[in-house]
Amino acid sequence: MIVAFIMGRKGSKGFPGKNTHVVLGKPLAYYPIKAAKDCAEIDRIYLSTDDEQLMELAEGNEVEIIRRPPELCTDAALGEHVYAHAYDVAKELNSGSEIEMVILLMCNAPTVTSEIISEGIRTLRENPEYDSAVSVSRYNMWSPLRARKIDGKGLLKPFVPFETFGDPRTLNCDRDSQGDVWFADMGVSVVRARCLEDMGIGMLPQKWMGQKIYPLKQWGGCDVDYEWQIPGVEFWLKQNLKYND
Repeated sequence: MIVAFIMGRKGSKGFPGKNTHVVLGKPLAYYPIKAAKDCAEIDRIYLSTDDEQLMELAEGNEVEIIRRPPELCTDAALGEHVYAHAYDVAKELNSGSEIEMVILLMCNAPTVTSEIISEGIRTLRENPEYDSAVSVSRYNMWSPLRARKIDGKGLLKPFVPFETFGDPRTLNCDRDSQGDVWFADMGVSVVRARCLEDMGIGMLPQKWMGQKIYPLKQWGGCDVDYEWQIPGVEFWLKQNLKYND
């Protein structure tokens, strides 16, 4: 069987109430829920949360609730710990069935469609050596070559030594000069159950993805952490979805 976990908690400090912030007439969390519901391959959908408003949204959309324990509702709690908890609960609730894959979604990541989830499932079934398939977006303007940090004197220095990218004499300011830069945009992670069984072997920073990760390419994907990101999300939704009827 294939199960989907949607992760969202209350208490955001950067953007309070972001998961239920209304975007194009719907709460932000509605969009990943709808994508999961519209994916025919998914058998069970769970929401892991401590937020009563999200629970109401889940119940209204026939999504099962996993009440997240307090220790997993803090700023210090990692996504991998939340997913591991949800996976353990799902295994117990479905003890008579073997979980083939897990679809990992986030309430604040609305840039996802049922089609890209299905593509990830199909890709893993056709390639048993892959650990996961995750949505990625190209952001060449955020190349690590351009990243800076502030040193002890308050001045900007390279975040990553230029030598990491090869001969510094060959580098230039063209944002495309080092090739495309792909980021896991957190729209969806389609992972094999084994990835959640042993996340200690997964690749940082999202260890639930395993090591052999297939890119599901899209554009403009993001998980919303600040209110200024909302206009970009609205644009993406208008271009990609028809959920606002």
